[in-house]
Amino acid sequence: MTHEIDFDAIIGKYRSDPFDYMDVCTIHTGQVRFRVRQDAAVEGPSGEWHHIRGTLLYEMTREGNQKKIFSSSNGVVSFIRDDLEGQFVEAGEKILTIRHPLKKREIIENILRQVLEPFNAPERAKYFFSLELQAKIDKHGQRGVSIKPGDEILTMSLMKRDTPVYYAGEPGIIHSVYFQPGVSVSQGEPLLGICSQEKLPMIQKIITRVKAEWE
Repeated sequence: MTHEIDFDAIIGKYRSDPFDYMDVCTIHTGQVRFRVRQDAAVEGPSGEWHHIRGTLLYEMTREGNQKKIFSSSNGVVSFIRDDLEGQFVEAGEKILTIRHPLKKREIIENILRQVLEPFNAPERAKYFFSLELQAKIDKHGQRGVSIKPGDEILTMSLMKRDTPVYYAGEPGIIHSVYFQPGVSVSQGEPLLGICSQEKLPMIQKIITRVKAEWE
């Protein structure tokens, strides 16, 4: 991975289009009924524990059972498949897109994802830090803990079975955590962003530059 980064190009990209585009796909087969329209503003979960659901996006009915799907982020509906209203749709069909305005923190994290070494989910499952690693994080803080290949770092909870997950990547510190304990993560999605010691100055440079230039 290169240690060089074109700041001007990256900053220019986010200045010209400071949004994230989040596609929403059907969770299973069934009949779709939309509860939002094009250009509608939507809200994500809120409350101290994110216990208040976001905006109702659509309802899906299969074999008499109805399921409601709520927005996971705030933004505006920038695309919607109105032609599918009331139709039977297959699982995984893209039916709408939410244009989410990025905050400075999210822009920094997006840029860092291009630089940090990702550790991805081996299966769609729920993940937790291993007890030993969690104890180290509690004592030293997340970025004060180094990991190396062969370390048991996570517990994968799948089908009521817990399986240890061992790290396989370049040694480094745990710079970013992308999962929430107990929340399912899709296979291949990043769980952690690992930073080697020699990359730390570059990471700090990215954060400083974005904070200075992004209003």
